[in-house]
Amino acid sequence: MPTDGRSSPIAETARAHLEPRVAIGREDEPVAEIVARLSTGHHALLDPVWVVDEGGRLLGMVPTAELLAAARDLPLGALMRPPPPTVDVETDQERVAIVAHQHRLATVPVVDDERRFLGVVPPTALVDVLLREHEEDLRRFAGILDSANHATGALALPPVRRVANRLPWLLVGLAGSIVAAAVMAGFEERLEAEVAIAFFVPAIVYLADAIGTQSEAVAVRGLSLEHAPLGRVLWGELATGAILGTILGLAVIPAALGLGASIGLAVAVAVALLAAGATASGIGLLLPWLLSRIGLDPAYGSGPVATVVQDLLTLLVYFACVVAFA
Repeated sequence: MPTDGRSSPIAETARAHLEPRVAIGREDEPVAEIVARLSTGHHALLDPVWVVDEGGRLLGMVPTAELLAAARDLPLGALMRPPPPTVDVETDQERVAIVAHQHRLATVPVVDDERRFLGVVPPTALVDVLLREHEEDLRRFAGILDSANHATGALALPPVRRVANRLPWLLVGLAGSIVAAAVMAGFEERLEAEVAIAFFVPAIVYLADAIGTQSEAVAVRGLSLEHAPLGRVLWGELATGAILGTILGLAVIPAALGLGASIGLAVAVAVALLAAGATASGIGLLLPWLLSRIGLDPAYGSGPVATVVQDLLTLLVYFACVVAFA
C-alpha cells in the first residue's frame, strides 16, 4: 500500500471504485423534477442527492428522505447541506476508506482537479477495500511477501510459491538468530557462574517483542494513513514502552527472588525490562517509518525483521544490566 495518496496504480485508487450513476441535481431545480428523475431506475445509488452548479462542480448534498418530505415546488438549494470531504480520482483506496471512517460517510464523493463531481465510492467498495487492506497487513505482519496476483488467496498458492513468499524474511530471522547465539556465547563464563541469568532470557525477549509489536501496529496506521508527525508519535511510544517496562519490572522482582535469583539479578531483570520496553517501542516505530520514507509500505517493518532487531537489542540490554547490577 503506497504511503502517498497520489502514487497508487489505478487498481488501488478511487478511480477503480468510482460509481457515476448517482442522483444529481442543480440548486435551482424544483424538488418535483428531482423526485421524478429518481423514479426512472437509472441510478445505482439514490441517497443522497448531490447538488452541482452549471459547470458540474460539487456544491452540497440533500438526504433523500428530506427531499421526499419537502414541498415539491421548493428549489433543491433550499434543502442543501454542505458537501462532505471529497477525494480525487487518484487518491489511494485505503485513504478513501479512512476518510469514510473518520467522517462517518456511507459513500465518499469523488471530484477532479477542478472540483467537478464525478460520482462516489459506494459502501460495498469501501467494505471490500478495508477487508483487502486488512488481509495485506496481516500477511506483511507475518513476513509474507505479496503474491503477484492479489486476487489469489495465500492458501490457494502452490507450496513452492508459498515458500518463495515467506523464505526471504525467515532467512533474515535465521541470520539474526545466529548473531543472538553469538551474543549468548560471549557471556558464557557469566552464565556458567550464575545459571539463573539464563532463566529470564525468554521472558524478557517475549515481553519486549510484545511491546514492539504493539508499537508496530500504531506506527503502520499512524504514519502511513494519518501522517502523524514522527516526533510526537515517537515520544509517545517511547514513554509508553518505558512505563510498561517499569510496571513489568516492578512486578518481576518478587517473582525473580522467589525463583532463587540474587537481589542484584532481580534488579538487573527489572531494569532490563524497563530499558527493553522503551527500546522495543522505538524500534517498532522507527523501522516502519524508515521504510515509509524510502517509499515502501511501513507494514513491511514488522514481522521477522523487527523481531530480529528487537531480540538482539533486548539481549544486549539484558546482559549489560546483568554486568552492571548482578
